[in-house]
Amino acid sequence: MSEGAAVILVVDDDPFTAELTAMALEMAGYETVTAEGGVAALETLASDDRVCLVVSDMNMPFMDGLQLFDELRGNGGKQPFILLTGEEADPIRQAHPALDAVITKDEQLQEALPALVANLLVAP
Repeated sequence: MSEGAAVILVVDDDPFTAELTAMALEMAGYETVTAEGGVAALETLASDDRVCLVVSDMNMPFMDGLQLFDELRGNGGKQPFILLTGEEADPIRQAHPALDAVITKDEQLQEALPALVANLLVAP
């Protein structure tokens, strides 16, 4: 990756899905770090201060994406947080307005996710 590229943490309990998500972001010029689940994500965030945005799967064992978001904010983390879900995004977005974004995992994800990340990273 190029020096100075934004570092994005991709969290998913499925390593294959995490790699696919990371690849879509890397193709858009971002550097990625992956974590297999919420607990590993918190460990990564505690040890890597370069992470400027988190992309997390919703449904994971031990700690789901919403619990990770709550834990991150409870620990003072202010990185934009994108929740990926296999379900309909709107009800989750409405129930959890503090999330920066909720996006459905579908065939548009490879194009939609990098665009969303770009918007969140330039937002004030």
